[in-house]
Amino acid sequence: MRIVTVGGPGVDVVRVGDPARLTLIAGPCVIESPDLCCRVAEFLKPLTARLGIGWVFKASFDKANRSSVESFRGPGLEAGLRILETVRREFAVPVVADVHAPEQTAAAAQVLDALQIPAFLVRQTDLVLAAARTRKPLQLKKAQFMAPEDMTNVIAKARSQHNDNLILIERGSSFGYHRLVCDMTAIPALRRLGCPAVIDATHATQSPGGLGTASGGDPDFAPILARAAVAAGADGVFLETHPDPAQALSDAASMLPLTALEELLTLCRDIYLRLRQD
Repeated sequence: MRIVTVGGPGVDVVRVGDPARLTLIAGPCVIESPDLCCRVAEFLKPLTARLGIGWVFKASFDKANRSSVESFRGPGLEAGLRILETVRREFAVPVVADVHAPEQTAAAAQVLDALQIPAFLVRQTDLVLAAARTRKPLQLKKAQFMAPEDMTNVIAKARSQHNDNLILIERGSSFGYHRLVCDMTAIPALRRLGCPAVIDATHATQSPGGLGTASGGDPDFAPILARAAVAAGADGVFLETHPDPAQALSDAASMLPLTALEELLTLCRDIYLRLRQD
């Protein structure tokens, strides 16, 4: 299976799929302020270094798929990229954010170490092609309505632009109204496609639109899903985290508090290394 390198000069290098090192993709759901991003980074940088985990900082500059038109979306492309550039520089950490339109990809690629295609948009051909043409690593989130093997066509679109630096992310599948389920056999099924597979453990606990104007969720399930996915062969864990999730401006119902991460990441790391050693 291919190892995908994220980061480079000036920042840490994270090798997604490296059998010697678990990958963490983590940060707040949305950029609420420069201060919030720096608080999260200040916490995660020493923690991941101490645990020997490769870390990529994630936060969205625009949440274009919020449930309500009244919901907070973020600072937007230009201001958001400036904040992510600051986090990248100050903490020497690779950064990733999602793009929602082809015209965002070129500007985003000037700052980001990887581009993320949201689950709802992963079948949008023009978006995938534009992102792939930047030659940046792509995080492709499997849509809630897709089977793992359906990602074969998404991979083919990216590879048609000579980009094979692809990371597949499992975030659960629709199961009736306001309900997601996470089939752990999806992890090895995604890896069979030749790309590293990562579990999005916090989004997988969501009840999409379950609160009417926002998505609900149960973050107590996120550690269970993370541990199970790593045991099933996941190459990394995607977590959205916040100093005080109840006060978060997006995904308040599913993010994990920073204080919950050390125990969870230690367990995931130990499971990961034990499996790779065997």
